[in-house]
Amino acid sequence: MVAGGSTLAVLIALFILIPLAPGWPAVKKSFFNGAVFAKTFPGLLDAFLLDVAIFAWSAPLIFFLGLLIALARDAHSPALYPVRLFGIVFTDVFRGVPVILVIYLVGFGVPGLGLPRPWNSPYIWGTVALVLTYSAYVAEVFRTGIESVHQSQRSAAASLGLSNADTMRYVVLPQAVRRVVPANMNLFIALQKDVALLSFIGPVEIFRQAGVYKSLMANFTPYVGAALIFLAITIPATRYADHLMARERRAKS
Repeated sequence: MVAGGSTLAVLIALFILIPLAPGWPAVKKSFFNGAVFAKTFPGLLDAFLLDVAIFAWSAPLIFFLGLLIALARDAHSPALYPVRLFGIVFTDVFRGVPVILVIYLVGFGVPGLGLPRPWNSPYIWGTVALVLTYSAYVAEVFRTGIESVHQSQRSAAASLGLSNADTMRYVVLPQAVRRVVPANMNLFIALQKDVALLSFIGPVEIFRQAGVYKSLMANFTPYVGAALIFLAITIPATRYADHLMARERRAKS
């Protein structure tokens, strides 16, 4: 009750005080223009479909590549040390380089090799850049889940005659994947937003379309419209991820 009342008081104060600022009329005209919003919002929604499409084909690739990298890092056999080293280097490199730099390097560098169409498409190489970057983060989340499975369960599986591969497949991975669902959901929410970064290498998705409208109309309202569309997707997904994390905590307690 107290929290709700204090929040309401702050919101009321903002609605009263902000319009009193000297520059509010200019800001309202530039960022909250109703006519511009109504004219550009349908086009922004159409452009957002491209963001959704890129996310839809990137997410499964990130999931499987991240899982493979996590399994590579979990390899303890001396014969598989090169595989483990590759996993370590992969995660270190792609977690250490900002995603926008990876997008520039891959999105401009690979097509610069002179590949024929469609292999020089920014859609393909932008997707590759996102997959490489986010796979490194997802791999670390999976690795955390794998390490959270108690060693006694591996020992019990070995006593039943399961091989290391079968133990990982039937005992460890089902538990590990289930435990890291909330953390991976947060990463995929971030991925949905970072798809907009591909606009820097060519695709006309929602961020690029908002920029086009801004230039045509000399108004920043299309950016506000784009932000609202992202919020309509990410806020429910974030709340659901929080719900899953809370349920996981209750299950452990």
